Amino acid sequence: MTDRDRVARGRSEYHAGLAAEERIAQDYERRGIPVARRRWRGQGGEIDLIARDGEALIFIEVKKSRDFDRAAERLGRRQMARLCQTAEEFLAGEPRGLLTEMRFDVALVDAQGRHMILENAFGAV
Repeated sequence: MTDRDRVARGRSEYHAGLAAEERIAQDYERRGIPVARRRWRGQGGEIDLIARDGEALIFIEVKKSRDFDRAAERLGRRQMARLCQTAEEFLAGEPRGLLTEMRFDVALVDAQGRHMILENAFGAV
């Protein structure tokens, strides 16, 4: 694979990721859960989507791959720890801080654009 091929593939994957995030954001908003932030970046990393369900926050990680199983495999323990750390950083700016009700959802998107949302995927936080 040439450098040009790698750049083209990376660009294609980047845009596919943006499209997957947009699809998931639309799903939450269609259900009356507004997305407050997209690709929020803290010192610890990035959170794809942050939605507000009343006073509660939903931190959403979007994973796209050929199928749901492969998408789920792309989220490892280290990344989950980084997401939690980044969420804590975001919560520092909230009125209730770490006492804010929250959950972590994982949205899986397959190659056909179908999606599955795993609510509270990290367990009780």
